[in-house]
Amino acid sequence: MPAIFLSHGAPPLVDSDRWVAELSQWSADLPRPTAILVVSAHWESAPLTIGAIETGTPLVYDFGGFPQRFYEVTYRSPGAPDLARQVAALMPDNEPVYQDPRRGLDHGAYVPLTVMYPDADVPVLQISMPTLDPQRLLELGRRLRPLREQGVLIIGSGFTTHGLPFLRDPSPDAAAPGWSAEFDAWAGERLAAGDVDALVDFRAQAPGMPYAHPTVEHFAPLFVTLGASSNPEQVAKQVIDGFWMGLAKRSIQVD
Repeated sequence: MPAIFLSHGAPPLVDSDRWVAELSQWSADLPRPTAILVVSAHWESAPLTIGAIETGTPLVYDFGGFPQRFYEVTYRSPGAPDLARQVAALMPDNEPVYQDPRRGLDHGAYVPLTVMYPDADVPVLQISMPTLDPQRLLELGRRLRPLREQGVLIIGSGFTTHGLPFLRDPSPDAAAPGWSAEFDAWAGERLAAGDVDALVDFRAQAPGMPYAHPTVEHFAPLFVTLGASSNPEQVAKQVIDGFWMGLAKRSIQVD
C-alpha cells in the first residue's frame, strides 16, 4: 500500500467540485486499504497518543465560524483496536505510548475521508504528532512502514502552505500570494528531486518562509509520509496541485 500526504482543507473542502473530484479519483486509483492510519496537523501531543480506537467515537469539530451544517457531519468509521496495538508495539521500548479513547477524528482526518471513503467502511485510527522535528517524524514514519505490507494506508494530513494570517482574499478561487506560490514551487521541485535534506531544512531554505508556515504543524506530517516510504529519497508522485484560498494544496504519494 502506498503512503500519502494530502492537503486536507477546511470543512468547506466538500463544496469544491474540483477538489472533491481530485480526492475521489485518487482513492479510486489506490488499492483498497485494510485500515487507515492518520497523522494530522491538528493533533500535537507528546508522547505519541492513540485516539479514535473504537467505533462511534465522536468527531472533533476543531474549527469555528462555519455554517451549522459543518458541525453536524458524522463519519462513523469502524474502530481499529488491533491496529492500535500494532502501532504501540512498533514504538521504542523506552518511549511511552498513551491511549486516549475519547479523542475522536479531527477535521484533518475526517474531512478528506468523507470524500475519499464516503461509506465510512474502512477502519480508521488517528495518532498524535509527538514532535514537529522533521528528523524525528521521518523516524516515526519509518517505524510505521511495516503496516503498509498489511494494506494499511498511512496518511500525513496537513497543507503545503498555511499562512492564514497573511491572506488578503479568503475566497476559494483567490490568486496565490507570492509567498505561497514560491514555497509551493520549491516544495514541488524538491519532492521531484527526492531532496529530503532540503525538505527537512525547509525553515531555512524554502522561499516564502515564514509567511508560508508561520507555524509549521501543517508541513510536518509530510515527513511521516516520507519516512513511511520504501525510500524517502524517491521521486514522489505529485497527485494534486493548485491552490485554494491562495493556499497550496499539493498532495503526494510514495511507494
